Amino acid sequence: MDHNGDPSVPRASFRKFLEQLSGAGKAIGVLTSGGDAQGMNAAVRAVVRMGIYTGAKVYFIYEGYQGMVDGGNNIMEANWESVSSILQVGGTIIGSARCKAFRTREGRLKAAHNLVQLGITNLCVIGGDGSLTGANIFRGEWSMLLEELARDGKISKEDVQKYGHLNIVGMVGSIDNDFCGTDMTIGTDSALHRIIEVVDAIMTTAQSHQRTFVLEVMGRHCGYLALVSALACGADWVFLPESPPEEGWQETMCIKLSENRARKKRLNIIIVCEGAIDTQNKPITSEQIRELVVKQLGYDTRVTILGHVQRGGTPSAFDRILASRMGVEAVVALLQATPETPACVVSLNGNQAVRLPLMECVQMTQGVQKAMDERRFSNAVQLRGRSFEGNLSIYKQLAIKKPDSQITKSGFNVAVINVGAPAAGMNAAVRSAVRVGISEGHKMFAIYDGFEGFAKGQIKEIGWSDVGGWTGQGGSILGTKRILPGKYLEDIAAQIRTHSINALLIIGGFEGYLGLLELSAARGKHEEFCVPMVMVPATVSNNVPGSDFSIGADTALNTITDTCDRIKQSASGTKRRVFIIETMGGYCGYLANMGALAAGADAAYIFEEPFDIRDLQSNVEHLTEKMKTCIQRGLVIRNENCNENYTTDFIYQLYSEEGKGVFDCRKNVLGHMQQGGAPSPFDRNFGTKISARAMQWITGKLKEAQGKGRKFVNDDSVCVLGICQRNLLFQPVAELKEKTDFEHRIPKEQWWLKLRPLMKILAKYKASYEVSDMSQLEHVHTGPEEPAAI
Repeated sequence: MDHNGDPSVPRASFRKFLEQLSGAGKAIGVLTSGGDAQGMNAAVRAVVRMGIYTGAKVYFIYEGYQGMVDGGNNIMEANWESVSSILQVGGTIIGSARCKAFRTREGRLKAAHNLVQLGITNLCVIGGDGSLTGANIFRGEWSMLLEELARDGKISKEDVQKYGHLNIVGMVGSIDNDFCGTDMTIGTDSALHRIIEVVDAIMTTAQSHQRTFVLEVMGRHCGYLALVSALACGADWVFLPESPPEEGWQETMCIKLSENRARKKRLNIIIVCEGAIDTQNKPITSEQIRELVVKQLGYDTRVTILGHVQRGGTPSAFDRILASRMGVEAVVALLQATPETPACVVSLNGNQAVRLPLMECVQMTQGVQKAMDERRFSNAVQLRGRSFEGNLSIYKQLAIKKPDSQITKSGFNVAVINVGAPAAGMNAAVRSAVRVGISEGHKMFAIYDGFEGFAKGQIKEIGWSDVGGWTGQGGSILGTKRILPGKYLEDIAAQIRTHSINALLIIGGFEGYLGLLELSAARGKHEEFCVPMVMVPATVSNNVPGSDFSIGADTALNTITDTCDRIKQSASGTKRRVFIIETMGGYCGYLANMGALAAGADAAYIFEEPFDIRDLQSNVEHLTEKMKTCIQRGLVIRNENCNENYTTDFIYQLYSEEGKGVFDCRKNVLGHMQQGGAPSPFDRNFGTKISARAMQWITGKLKEAQGKGRKFVNDDSVCVLGICQRNLLFQPVAELKEKTDFEHRIPKEQWWLKLRPLMKILAKYKASYEVSDMSQLEHVHTGPEEPAAI
């Protein structure tokens, strides 16, 4: 461990870090502006704590720009405890307001005066494109505003010299995900959680009565929420502002709905973005759609308008982690800024935080609206980014089945199998693979009960409607086992022959990866295995080499975060209490570390970072000191296999003994509840997209070899598909072997360990945070690489 424990002993690396990134003598103001979004509080917390950590003073600016203009008690210094217990709170504790005054020069003059009086020359703005544009105008005028204040005698000439430059860093807080340059804005994932909760609830009642539901979701100018929720719940139809339906859509939609009913589908779901329009830019309303369905088809049809429910509730684990990462990065960017640095926005690209020029992103965002106004809709979709484009094309492929007469039969048989422990999102991945395969002309086969079922011939052809309604179901409908194929190789080869299987898609965890290696190694003995084979990682442990994320890990993380929130809440009103919580993950500390970051834990013990009794002792002392302040609750997370001797019971007893008189202890082992439950929107969407991409790869490989009669023997025909930093990559298992710790079933290098210091810093430990690789300002990326499917 980092001997992260003893807060009174700064280490050499920590001293070097503070020299590199000193906030001494600097003041940072943080404000939230425009519409609120879940996760804003996590961002505020990260800015405050990282700022204080580097030695800067940090000020809350209440009520957005209005508070900046009004000054007085609206601008208050924050301390460490000011942001305790806000991580799980939705909305924004420092308030947000629209401000007409700030749009005038007079208003901005007042705001500049209020900031200079407190020495604030660094602003962190969390809001949408309007708020960030306002901040950039303010920054451009800053020196002139100060000169005017000096002429009026409100500030001295020394003040003009001392505070002559304003640094601005933005973070986008918006549930609509309508800002170009970032894959996800703070609040989007949580809004999707609200939508999907409602869709899941509606589906049960709609099936009971054979109803059609028209669901209206937010997004005045951006269809992201509508599109991704349609993808995540398998909606029959979706209306978006960027991609209006073609002329005559009314008839096409009614035919599609009636065809689905004819296939014994008991319900229809239509999702409408509140800003939906037709090709003439005329609004399409949910009531209009309801009337159309009732009049044309006579179906019992109801409208549900979700409204502000989507903005409410607690932030998801993804949003808490995203906001924490962005908040820390925003402080780093502010402290590294020079008068020459343009205002920047901290964005997410794939799985990396990047800095982009603020106005470049704003202009691109405004360009989308301009394209829609001018009815250049394909251009608007392109400007939204490749992730949005990809979502739209996959939705069309999965939602609308072409007539058989329009599908060119490929003559290939492709099988899908689940391997390992169940993970939420596996069923969404299977559905996606089956439908993409069918639409590309293949005959699709489902293998039941893993490799054991494969050997026994539990293989059936699976059709389009067989996988209807699978996206929202947890576990594995196909059945999944941990058994490896090694002892069944001959039987499996025989089944491949019998069913003429030309390609295999494995959706599973570390056992799936090991199974793929065994099948690959057996190619010399059994030519049946000389077919394209690809694996999509699906495991709560997130321990498969070749991918930063696995299907199921996000759902497990949300389970941990929700449980931690409830556990912490159970202690409100009691005396000081510390909870020791054990998570799953085998030897992989992903769930423990990221759960600790999302839940605001005080410590997380993981296998990847060895610790000893001195570390445990210093953690207890650190927590004891915290408990002597106004902090009432502590949270300690332990990965199940982090240490064979320092068990959960041992840690619980140590904390209980050492904390006597200061706090008492409770423990909780979360167990298999982390594998269960309905998949999160992230896992449904990720499983759907990554599985569709795997099928496209299989199609490409099969077509390439068609008619050439050659067997697949090269390493590049046995791959793992995963997100690696910013890109979606197919990596041969032969290459991944070198990167695997087989004894502990984890990759040798894991990206999330870089976030470990961030978790410690936010828990008030001394740790050095790697800042060197992030200081470059980039441009909005439109390169040829395949973007990661976040």
